[in-house]
Amino acid sequence: MDTTHLLYLHGFRSSPRSFKARRTEAAVRERHPGVTWWCPQLPPSPREAMALVADGIRDWPRERMAVVGSSLGGYYATWVAEETGCLAVLLNPAVHAARDLARHVGEQVAWHDPAERFYFAPAFVDELRALERGPVARPERYFAVIAKGDEVLDWREMAGRYPGARLKLLEGGDHALSDFDEHLGEVLAFLRLA
Repeated sequence: MDTTHLLYLHGFRSSPRSFKARRTEAAVRERHPGVTWWCPQLPPSPREAMALVADGIRDWPRERMAVVGSSLGGYYATWVAEETGCLAVLLNPAVHAARDLARHVGEQVAWHDPAERFYFAPAFVDELRALERGPVARPERYFAVIAKGDEVLDWREMAGRYPGARLKLLEGGDHALSDFDEHLGEVLAFLRLA
């Protein structure tokens, strides 16, 4: 069944203005103009972020929706996919978000607008922990693009988190997936967009 609704979740300190979000949106609008696209600005609170997402996709057809998530957005996308059973594409996904972001408690600067600041509260680490899911129920519904050269996250942890899923391991590369255009066609094909 073709995907008619696509959710994109950006990473920590990122936004809908991220390179990968904009490139994905442009490709979807150009090649699949009938697909509903949504890439919300996520609040710093993981609980509030997932409440926003859950509310936004409440009326979406579960069997015809998919999610793409980058970094922390990949962690969130795993939660969404496990809750809904939808297809998921993960781009250098955070695996141990609570552990990794615990050291970022405090004031943060938004990546795409240094004038924009937000506070990452200690309670948000517990909120991340509450969103953790065990082994994915249907690994065949996941496709992860993972760069071995990721300078932020350990590629072995990322690959190990999704046994049985389709993995594309890139030699080298970086956390931002600077060569994302080279993988976009494969990402869109996996999503089976209408």
